[in-house]
Amino acid sequence: MVNELRKIDAVKEAFIVYGVYDIIVKVEADSMDKLKEIVSWKIRRLDKVRSTLTMLVISE
Repeated sequence: MVNELRKIDAVKEAFIVYGVYDIIVKVEADSMDKLKEIVSWKIRRLDKVRSTLTMLVISE
């Protein structure tokens, strides 16, 4: 699954993690509309994805 996610151009990092979630993915997008498109049409459409949670980074 992580390898499939890493093939998506907007995905900058993807990690398998322990805890509540199975995978954390860092996605970069120019706008909220583009982010919505990436999550809805590329990530959520992958066969084994059951749900997603999107969190926005406001500063690094």
